[in-house]
Amino acid sequence: THLVMEAKAANIERLHVVLSPIKSLDGFFADQSTLAAYRKDIDATLFNIGEGLEIQTHIQLEPKGVGNAIEAALDAIDGPMLIMLGDNLLMDIHAPTTAYQASNASRHLVEAYQKSGEPTVALMEVETEEVVNYGIVDLDGTHISSIVEKPTLSEAPSRYALCGRYVFPATTQALLETYSYALHGDLQTIALQEHWMNEGRLHGLVLQDTQWYDSGSPLLWLQAQVDHALRRPDLSPSMRAWLSRRLSD
Repeated sequence: THLVMEAKAANIERLHVVLSPIKSLDGFFADQSTLAAYRKDIDATLFNIGEGLEIQTHIQLEPKGVGNAIEAALDAIDGPMLIMLGDNLLMDIHAPTTAYQASNASRHLVEAYQKSGEPTVALMEVETEEVVNYGIVDLDGTHISSIVEKPTLSEAPSRYALCGRYVFPATTQALLETYSYALHGDLQTIALQEHWMNEGRLHGLVLQDTQWYDSGSPLLWLQAQVDHALRRPDLSPSMRAWLSRRLSD
C-alpha cells in the first residue's frame, strides 16, 4: 500500500507489479470504499488505492535479482521508468500524523530525473557501521563517480547508499541484454548503473527528511511500527508509557 501511494504521489499513472509465481494480488486493488464506514481510524483513500491507476502484473519465474525482475515487465514499457523495490519503505519524517500522507521520495526522484534527462537513483546517508550492507556511491555534485557493493568500512567511498528507488531510461531493456544475469548475477543492475556512470550520465539524489526502513531486517521492521506509533498523537502517549515500563523492567 505504501509503495502504491508513493507512486501515485509521483504522478505515476501506469503501475507494473512484478511478482513471483507463488504470489497473487487478487482483490488487492479492488474498490473497498464501503469498508471505510467501519474503520473511521483509517484514511478513506486507502480503501481504493488502485483508483486512477492502470495496473499490470508480471511474473518473475525465478528469483534472479532486480535486473531480471525489471526484464519481466520491460516488454510492456515504452520510455523511462520509475523502479521501486518493495522491501524498501521510505517515509517522510515530518508527514502529518492525523491523516495518511504518501511518501514524496519518488516524486522528488522523478523531478530530479526530469531536470537532467539522465538515469537518476535515490540515495540515503546511513550510519558508518551500516555501509557494509548496501551499495555505496561516491558523489561529484549530482554525478555518481563510483559504486561499491557492500564495501568494508575502509573501502566505502562515502555513507551514501542506494535505497531502492531508481529512474532508468528507455535504453534499459537493450542494456540488460548486454549486462545479463548470466554474466553478472544479482549484481546485474549495479553493472547497468556502472555503464551509465562510466559515460558520466548517472545522477544521485540524496533524500532529505526521509526515514528508510528495510523490511528484510526484522529489527528495522519493528522500528517502523514503533516510529509510526510515536508520531501519531492518538497512540504516542500510550506507546511512550509502555516503552518506559518495558525499559525499566
